Amino acid sequence: MASGSGSLMWFRKGLRIHDNPALEYAAKGTRFLYPVFVIDPHYMEPDPNAFSPGSPRAGLNRIRFLLESLVDLDLSLKKLGSRLLVLKGEPSEVLIRCLKEWDITKLCFEYDTEPYYQALDLKVKTGASTAGIEVFSPVSHTLFNPADIIHKNGGRPPLSYQSFVKLAGQPSWASSPLSITLSSLPHVGDVGSCEISEVPTIEELGYGESPQDCFSPFRGGESEALKRLRESIADKVWVATFEKPKGNPSAFLKPATTVLSPYLKFGCLSSRYFYQCLQDVYRNVKRHTSPPVSLVGQLLWRDFFYTVALGTPNFDQMRGNRICKQIPWNDNDELLATWREARTGYPWIDAIMVQLCKWGWMHHLARHSVACFLTRGDLFVHWEKGRDVFERLLIDSDWAINNGNWLWLSCSSFFYQYNRIYSPISFGKKYDPNGDYIRHFLPVLKDMPKEYIYEPWTAPLSVQTKAKCIIGRDYPKPVVPHDSESKECRRKMAEAYTLNQKLKGVVSEEDLKNSRRKLEEHPEQEAKTKRIRQKPVG
Repeated sequence: MASGSGSLMWFRKGLRIHDNPALEYAAKGTRFLYPVFVIDPHYMEPDPNAFSPGSPRAGLNRIRFLLESLVDLDLSLKKLGSRLLVLKGEPSEVLIRCLKEWDITKLCFEYDTEPYYQALDLKVKTGASTAGIEVFSPVSHTLFNPADIIHKNGGRPPLSYQSFVKLAGQPSWASSPLSITLSSLPHVGDVGSCEISEVPTIEELGYGESPQDCFSPFRGGESEALKRLRESIADKVWVATFEKPKGNPSAFLKPATTVLSPYLKFGCLSSRYFYQCLQDVYRNVKRHTSPPVSLVGQLLWRDFFYTVALGTPNFDQMRGNRICKQIPWNDNDELLATWREARTGYPWIDAIMVQLCKWGWMHHLARHSVACFLTRGDLFVHWEKGRDVFERLLIDSDWAINNGNWLWLSCSSFFYQYNRIYSPISFGKKYDPNGDYIRHFLPVLKDMPKEYIYEPWTAPLSVQTKAKCIIGRDYPKPVVPHDSESKECRRKMAEAYTLNQKLKGVVSEEDLKNSRRKLEEHPEQEAKTKRIRQKPVG
């Protein structure tokens, strides 16, 4: 092989052909191109001890979505005269071996802000640079380079959406056309002794068949992403008037959002291309909504969380996270399990958790409801535990956004109006008075009259009998009484906020222990903090 004739394109996210600067650069001026994906045991190996089928990090729905995305990518590469080379093992070791074996002169991969990839990329870059290999790692997963925004802000990330948007301005690439198609790619060279496989099936990875009803209705891949995008932007009026947080969280047959989040998460869809398509629609309508509520506003939220996450050490935990309030959450694993397993006795909450488990997706307002219920609304369980469940089960689980939303919804950071609690009864009823969403995801309640479907424990025994659902036997009684527990949670939050203020945010493990003890000893004592009473969200 001629010296200097090989480029290696390492796919991780960015599982697409359109708007992929790393792939384009890898293909330029090279004789052979090696498109590689490494099956990382850290993410893909079955974990028999996890609470749901999947690996230590991801549930089966997300692993399946990723495999579908890889199959689609492989087909697209084959149409361009190439193919996806799938290898297995610890990615940095696998790649460094391939770089040597294939006489690579150029290594290209999309920049990633996640701590796991930051550490991995450093190893790979160091190995490549030592061998004199050029490394090209462009930012194309987000609209902006998060590091640039942090630099503009004097070395710290902006902590409010408004200040982020002001600092960010217009993306530098926004007015130039993005490269959407490739006509062909260089052939794959000799792979030597490296063990290459096709994209494995779920079974080949060591997973048994999962129950038929636990399949996400959303298929992975760039083709599916572009089809969904076309369908979404075809309805110009819908795009122009889109307003988050409005939308119906109980709509499941036709969700009230684009459901493009999993495709953005895996980079099957370029957020930059999505942004340009939205701008095209806006140019052709008289009026449209604006950030933060518009669809472009949603893409900016995504970038906002990526930026804060990159610039905040320990962003994914409470301890040692300078933007996170220190709150004496309880570590009650029994309460966590009732929530995770849809056994809270609140049908609205349980139906959402069933949808999460089966589909790996639910509407953002549904996510808000269950996250609030677990943390500051009713159960006062640590947000990190809820975050772990979402991180595992969501097909669109994205490290920065998932952690950012849990910090937000638990009133640990970004949002501090802890008096505003989503009611597990009236909030869902507002959107779906008949309880169709509950009947679908909790068939045990399908015959419960609509007067009782949100509070089945209040139904007379004769009604329960007729509905073939005895509360306490066929469906659980409420795990806690909402009215008194939400009051109790508000009191605990007020105490915790007072403590954080008093200690200027420097709250030790000992302070938290004492605070927890104090809260448990005097549950009836009302918080002495003066605070504005806000009406509940529901």
